[in-house]
Amino acid sequence: METATTPTFEADQRGIGWIAFDDDRRKLNVLTEAVMRRLAESVEEAAEAAASGRIKVLVIRSGKPDSFLAGADIEAIAAVEDPVEAEAKVREGQAVYARVAALSIPVVAAIHGVCVGGGTELALACSHRVLSDSRRTRVGLPEVQLGILPAWGGTTRLPRLVGLQAALNMLLTGRLVDARKARGMGFADEVLPAELFVDKVTAYALRVASGKTAPERPRRGALTRLMEGTRWGQRVVLAAAKKRVRDKTGGHYPAPLAILALLRRHLNGPVEAGLDAEARAAAALLVSPECKNLLHVFRLREATKKGPSFQGGTVQAAPVTSLAILGAGVMGGGIAHLAASRGVSVRMRDVRHEAITSGLRHARRLFDETVQRGRLSRLEAAGRMEMISGGLDWSGFAAADVVVEAVVEDMEIKRAVLQEAETRVSDGCVIATNTSSLSVSALSEGLRDPGRFCGMHFFNPVHRMPLVEIVRGVHTTDETVARVYALALALDKVPVVVGDGPGFVVNRILGPYLNEAGYLLGDGAAVKEIDAAARAFGMPMGPLRLMDEVGIDISSHVGATFYETLGERLSPAPALRALAESGRLGRKAGRGFYLYRKGREKGVDDTVYADLGAAVPATRGGVDRQRIRRRLVGQMINEAARLLEEGVATSAADVDIAMIMGTGFPPFRGGLLRFADSLHPRGALDRIRALHDQYGSRFAPAPLLEELARTNRLFYEAFAA
Repeated sequence: METATTPTFEADQRGIGWIAFDDDRRKLNVLTEAVMRRLAESVEEAAEAAASGRIKVLVIRSGKPDSFLAGADIEAIAAVEDPVEAEAKVREGQAVYARVAALSIPVVAAIHGVCVGGGTELALACSHRVLSDSRRTRVGLPEVQLGILPAWGGTTRLPRLVGLQAALNMLLTGRLVDARKARGMGFADEVLPAELFVDKVTAYALRVASGKTAPERPRRGALTRLMEGTRWGQRVVLAAAKKRVRDKTGGHYPAPLAILALLRRHLNGPVEAGLDAEARAAAALLVSPECKNLLHVFRLREATKKGPSFQGGTVQAAPVTSLAILGAGVMGGGIAHLAASRGVSVRMRDVRHEAITSGLRHARRLFDETVQRGRLSRLEAAGRMEMISGGLDWSGFAAADVVVEAVVEDMEIKRAVLQEAETRVSDGCVIATNTSSLSVSALSEGLRDPGRFCGMHFFNPVHRMPLVEIVRGVHTTDETVARVYALALALDKVPVVVGDGPGFVVNRILGPYLNEAGYLLGDGAAVKEIDAAARAFGMPMGPLRLMDEVGIDISSHVGATFYETLGERLSPAPALRALAESGRLGRKAGRGFYLYRKGREKGVDDTVYADLGAAVPATRGGVDRQRIRRRLVGQMINEAARLLEEGVATSAADVDIAMIMGTGFPPFRGGLLRFADSLHPRGALDRIRALHDQYGSRFAPAPLLEELARTNRLFYEAFAA
């Protein structure tokens, strides 16, 4: 049995007991089984010290410089398969925290840095909570993002402390809140200066021990008291929350619904009954396929933070402090805003004053939105905005660590711009292109040093889409990849290294998916049916709605490019060809498959069928939803297999994290290829062969898929990270 040396208990001469977490084997304090056993022992030591009069107050703190507690051990959670075992483990944790809550002396949670999951639940079991005013201090309960609920008292204690509505905002989203917001909602009793935090906590603990301070709860308005203090109001709040959850998730995620059900039954009852319900609900969730898949996605996400792997080992990358951007449109302005918001100075260049003004205005608008959401003060936003400059000349480029080219998507124009940029930057500067469809290797032709050139494909809108595809050309060096990867991490993006090929990974897989939606239109499926089938599968929006969002003109151009490079199986669907000729542009022009008013979608535009003309039948509707789903998803699986076979992607994990972060592929399914593995390649191949027999060459099975089926191997076995 594993033992732990943390936490430790000690009593000082002032009558303060200290339980301190500081695991010297980990960067963060994690609540492993061994640590929880040691915590139970420490709490008993504190109880004995309190009984003997040696301590009058207990403080729970962390010895880490920037974090409190990172929650439970993810690997231990993932390993649980038996619901009986799961419930037993949950109850063990609950018992430890119940002992904290039952201590005869005040208990202060002194939180500096990140405090999540089981750490936040430990703080909730304490009688007092103080937070440092550091920007690094955040508290939250992200369990719902892993397909589970806070089961060590979090679901039960949080609404009793901060109120139902504030609790739901944390429990149902997993979002972290800063010290100021935690104080405002009543989670934190005080916010103390991060400087000399332990000294300030000591003084606070002595005041608590002397009875000179007591937890203060924020005053709530009359409406809040009505909605949260009456059973009628609680029912209204919970019903509205349930509707929002179902609208957002389609009911695919059981955890938020389980949280709401638990609160509906036990919010007004004894804490003990709530804890009992928590344990039973958590046990069922812990062994659910949704939980296992979301844990898998969490691991994929964490793996990207470790940096790229190279055959020769790791490559160190110097930090990027100065970024230059070629092209000051919406994309350039978005990248500039992102970099400046992370402390990187930015210089934008364009050939038109109007473009520079537009890029700066776009960046400023994004900062203004951040201020409106309360995430930055006006002074802070102004300071970040001052880090961005722009002009028609090349000033600032000589000092840039990285240059990102984001000009018009034209091979010759990009080549000319890149070649001139190379003469304006230092020898150590990395040059990247933000192309979404052009060959990185072809763009590097004419560069003196193509080794320092790669793709850095951001997705639009830059400030919202987490994925960055880092595209390795034929000459790109490991050092270049490492530098751009480090930059992407510094910008809080999820980087995935991919090979050079048409559409790279995300757009390459989306191409056949969107095209198949066009063929479905031609076979009589209605717009609403096609998109509803995709959403029922878990996609954030249907393929036709996505084409509107991207722009029908852009989708058409990309489709034509795929046809030229990948051949007949990517022949554009007649319905999409007709649409491209109709003049509809999608959301940006107010009309596509859907109508838009003031930026909001207003439903299917039924006149679109007239514009599609003979490409679609006169009668529509009644197409089987499962058939639609199999055609759409089958195309994605088949194309992903081709990508792996060609080496554009090197692991199943890379495909899955790219599709989740770049398209919103449903995380509860674990990723495209994890879903394919759940069918087994034999099952996926059988479905695709049936589609091939019915619809022809565009469903020709990928040779790799046939090979995996023949050798009885899964994607994750054959293409491990």
